[in-house]
Amino acid sequence: MSETNARRRVVITGAGAVTVLGSTVEALWEGLIAGRSGIRRIQTFDASGMPCQIAGEIPDFDVEVYMDRKEARRVARNGQISLASAIQAVRNAGLPETMPDPERAGVVFGTAIGGLDRFDDGINTLRTQGYNKLNPFTVTAGIPNLSSYMVAKQFNCLGPNSTIATACATGTQAIGEAAEFIRRGVADVVIAGGTEALIRDFAIGGFSAMRALPTSFNDNPTAASRPFDAKREGFIFSEGAAALVLESLEHAKARRATILAEVAGHASGSDAFHVAAPEPEGIGPARAMRWALQDAGLRPEQVDYINAHGTSTPLNDLTETRAIKKVFGEHAYKLAISSTKSMLGHAMGASGAIEALVCAYVIAFGVIPPTINYEYPDPELDLDFVPNQARRQMVNVTLSNSFGLGGQNACLVLKRYTE
Repeated sequence: MSETNARRRVVITGAGAVTVLGSTVEALWEGLIAGRSGIRRIQTFDASGMPCQIAGEIPDFDVEVYMDRKEARRVARNGQISLASAIQAVRNAGLPETMPDPERAGVVFGTAIGGLDRFDDGINTLRTQGYNKLNPFTVTAGIPNLSSYMVAKQFNCLGPNSTIATACATGTQAIGEAAEFIRRGVADVVIAGGTEALIRDFAIGGFSAMRALPTSFNDNPTAASRPFDAKREGFIFSEGAAALVLESLEHAKARRATILAEVAGHASGSDAFHVAAPEPEGIGPARAMRWALQDAGLRPEQVDYINAHGTSTPLNDLTETRAIKKVFGEHAYKLAISSTKSMLGHAMGASGAIEALVCAYVIAFGVIPPTINYEYPDPELDLDFVPNQARRQMVNVTLSNSFGLGGQNACLVLKRYTE
């Protein structure tokens, strides 16, 4: 059956990233395989009065590599790094800077929180100096759809454009929705991803008030994110951005693009339980995983690797483990499972996009990143979490989980491309 008569196949042909391990996708992948943590004491502001004084901050981002200084002043940091990741991804895919068929090129980007740093600055200026001192770009610099706009403008993408804001599930849902644009036949190329950049006092303070962040690792930041470990205390708030170039298989083959992986399936759903706490038995996450596998037309036993949501919080890691067992049964014990948040922290709306990129690279390069800081096994969490060292393994099918605030659950299935 031809692609036009069947559901259009969607492939990944390019990737870009700006993360706490460095400002290129190469730095991200090399750091993950080396098991390197990007978590540090906070430099952006004085966090000495906070119970948690560590975070995942990007160490080396130079915005002027991607945009001029004047334009950068008009854009929140999350918009800057999202554009950088998209430029990398388009170059990595071998596409031109201007899309050849603009009306067939789309964008889906997402953020959980958006550019609240610019709103915060604007509010402080207004209340201390008056509205005459406000930057006229105060509002537009921080709108949630800023990244989708900037990427569309950069590459002249005139096709479907959307912004996803589903908390920690954002990046995963953005990739899934981008795939749907191509499946429906309204786009041939979609640049998709997620972004977050809000290492600010009110964000760290707010999550500290929720008791979601660890407090015992301020003097040992790289050991703080320890998913599935018995001594895990909480997640590490982080920043970052990642972008993927998705294409219809027909379009990618016509230009002889290198294919990293195929988007096989995706799904999303809700716990409808609690705004912050996961439903304890993992019913919602299990449902999203089952639906994603059904969408992919794959059986649970065909999955080789799971990139876990794995936030390092006591409740999340327990409920995710329970959910995996519900879906995979005995095969759960044969799966390789790792949490790259052990090295990257939790970049909220960007995490799912970063982790989708990781899954594509796992398929392409045959190496599984580890879960670092796994030192004290939790008897309730008895699966193979690829502890501490990367593992060389041929992987044909990956599953990526993202479960977030508001009971949002999303899952993405990638597979090795074959004819």
